[in-house]
Amino acid sequence: MVKAKYQSVLDLGQKLNIQDGDVSEENGTLKIKGVANTQYEKNLLWDEIKEIGGDNPSDIMADIKVADTSLYHKHTVKGGESLSKIAKHYYGDPMKYTAIFEANKNILKNPDVIHPDQELIIPNL
Repeated sequence: MVKAKYQSVLDLGQKLNIQDGDVSEENGTLKIKGVANTQYEKNLLWDEIKEIGGDNPSDIMADIKVADTSLYHKHTVKGGESLSKIAKHYYGDPMKYTAIFEANKNILKNPDVIHPDQELIIPNL
């Protein structure tokens, strides 16, 4: 029953390709564990858990590790995007675009010029 309640979390875990995933149910508590690729993906899972169970859910225990802690996420640029739009998506603040630019100076020469299909590092802040 608890598993059904949190099915969208499990579906998101599959979509994000969470590694070493394990799900079990004990005494009305859902226990999940696995390894997310990045902190951003871990945050997405926790956001989904909180959306369902509130800020401090008592019917789920999640042990989610992060495979690569050297960065926040990797982002593939889509048409029409800008560094400020990408910064707003990941950090909630478009002015943090400079952090993304600095982390990608090896492929970016100008913060106003990015191209579709470029893979950008989204750094930890």
